[in-house]
Amino acid sequence: MSFQNQIKQGIPTFLPKKKQRNPAISHAPNRKDILSKEEKKLALQNALRYFPKEWHKELAPEFLNELMEFGRIYMYRFMPDYPMQARPISEYPAQSRQAAAVMLMIQNNLDPAVAQHPDELITYGGNGAVFQNWAQYLLTMKYLAEMTDEQTLHIYSGHPMGLFPSSTDAPRVIVTNGMMIPNYSKPDDWERFNALGVTQYGQMTAGSYMYIGPQGIVHGTTITVMNAFRKKLKEGEGPEGKLFLTAGLGGMSGAQPKAGNIAGCVTVCAEVNPAAARKRHEQGWVDELIEDLERLVKRVKRAKTEKEVVSIAFLGNVVDVWERFDEENIFVELGSDQTSLHNPWAGGYYPAGLSFDESNHLMAENPEAFKEKVQESLRRQAAAINCHAAKGTYFFDYGNAFLLEASRAGAAVMADNGIDFRYPSYVQDILGPMCFDFGFGPFRWVCTSGKAEDLRKTDQIAASVLKEIKKNAPDSISQQMQDNITWIEEAEKNNLVVGSQARILYADAEGRSKIAEAFNRSIAIGEISAPIVLGRDHHDVSGTDSPYRETSNIYDGSRFTADMAVHNVIGDSFQGATWVSIHNGGGVGWGEVINGGFGLVLDGSQEAERKLKSMLFFDVNHGIARRAWARNAGSIEAIQREMGRTPGLKVSIPNLVDEAVLKGLII
Repeated sequence: MSFQNQIKQGIPTFLPKKKQRNPAISHAPNRKDILSKEEKKLALQNALRYFPKEWHKELAPEFLNELMEFGRIYMYRFMPDYPMQARPISEYPAQSRQAAAVMLMIQNNLDPAVAQHPDELITYGGNGAVFQNWAQYLLTMKYLAEMTDEQTLHIYSGHPMGLFPSSTDAPRVIVTNGMMIPNYSKPDDWERFNALGVTQYGQMTAGSYMYIGPQGIVHGTTITVMNAFRKKLKEGEGPEGKLFLTAGLGGMSGAQPKAGNIAGCVTVCAEVNPAAARKRHEQGWVDELIEDLERLVKRVKRAKTEKEVVSIAFLGNVVDVWERFDEENIFVELGSDQTSLHNPWAGGYYPAGLSFDESNHLMAENPEAFKEKVQESLRRQAAAINCHAAKGTYFFDYGNAFLLEASRAGAAVMADNGIDFRYPSYVQDILGPMCFDFGFGPFRWVCTSGKAEDLRKTDQIAASVLKEIKKNAPDSISQQMQDNITWIEEAEKNNLVVGSQARILYADAEGRSKIAEAFNRSIAIGEISAPIVLGRDHHDVSGTDSPYRETSNIYDGSRFTADMAVHNVIGDSFQGATWVSIHNGGGVGWGEVINGGFGLVLDGSQEAERKLKSMLFFDVNHGIARRAWARNAGSIEAIQREMGRTPGLKVSIPNLVDEAVLKGLII
């Protein structure tokens, strides 16, 4: 069958032959055996309901085998035969161009060049899934092919509930992932209910179809590293030869060495998975691959002495690197960690002292022993980091729940007050006050033509718009404007595209809206040949309530609330978004964050222009308003400036309390 006919077919008419997992690609670790006998029966019933009754006798033992061997029912038999990749939008069988754009984004998230574990429908983070199983994918694509612009597809944690009549102003797709009753949001709850086939971990942009490969996190990491060096280095001192030590090359974490190169430092990134490290090296995301710790020590000493700009992947455990660099007195200017510690017991973090294969075996066969090894390793890692910090290393938590899990393991990572961590989140020190408070966040777009020339045109448009805005920008955001102008002007030469023709930069509401308007005009007159999908990372000004990351610089006590994320996705849905999503989970862990996002299709129409102006304005300024109410100085400045130029915007501004009024009142 042709690609288009396979899409329109959905669940096949005839039972396909059994398929094996592709041994040439990375696979999700086996999940632990957590279901009771009755629950396993229920998991099989849940999986078989997608298929005709006459197939059940053959599929039941096969699905049970998957559940017992892998801990999940992925339905490998139903993996499509066609290549999984983003195609030009014109190649999708769809009645709605908006639906075709969603299909393109879904396939991009599952492209083996993009996805971490494509056969298991996992895009990044070890468990960030687009769907729970292949039946959900097939059925979703069929619904999208049939959809009109007066229908909305509702998706429950990967399961397409169905098409419902709506209107042209309504979103085409509404996605939820992992929206649990709060008392059922512990890590083992995810293991149990995901194994049952009733919920999934959508990460942030995996389950919302807005992942664009490592480029997104490259940009955020570049901005972070550049500003961290600005905080750390003396005036006039450059980052050349300065060392950035971190860990994690799986999923989206190829970003770190690439970001280090762009920022201009020496980067060492440890990775225990040989396939992941070699993949990033072959893709050009990291310059050198070293497997021996002695060689690494010599290479880093030379790189620092000669003030090189180079990135090095170390095939081994980062704990060994931290400890050995301490012994060798190798000074680490910047330190962080980007392993998937939101998922510490199921492949997100590999403990020192065990090989990659030994860890995978232990986590499946003896999860309690594996947990003990992980926590022992975290204590060792934190102790080594503390030694470096005493010498002057600037260590920051990169939002992967490292400090949270280290504290739970009993590591010495707490401040003297026993409440706060001794090291800041990168949002607390860098992205929060410098970017989010002023509305700057990860704005991204995808050229649905698949043409590099269209992406090149968008780069030129974005750079031109930002330069024009910068002429009258206040000093408080001038540096961020320039960083992003430089980024977009150098983006093509940095070879950031993996999968779809996509781009990202940090922009505020004014920048996002003006860039989007310019895109829409260029589509209308044919300068850009096909629609553009706009979106953003959930890791943004408004979309995420995450007390240890995105909202870690909220100090009024509300950082543990999730009102902002919920209001954001509701507001985006009626302000004009093409699709919206809201998730439990994300980069800091199941039950630790609520986050939401959107997609918006620009097709050159006046209707698209109306929607982009309304939606992008709300999406950013809603978050600035919340941050201003929390007394964040940058946000108060930003929202007051916006109220001065936008009729109809009226936001509550806090009355600041003089500390002298409170002094002595509470004893």
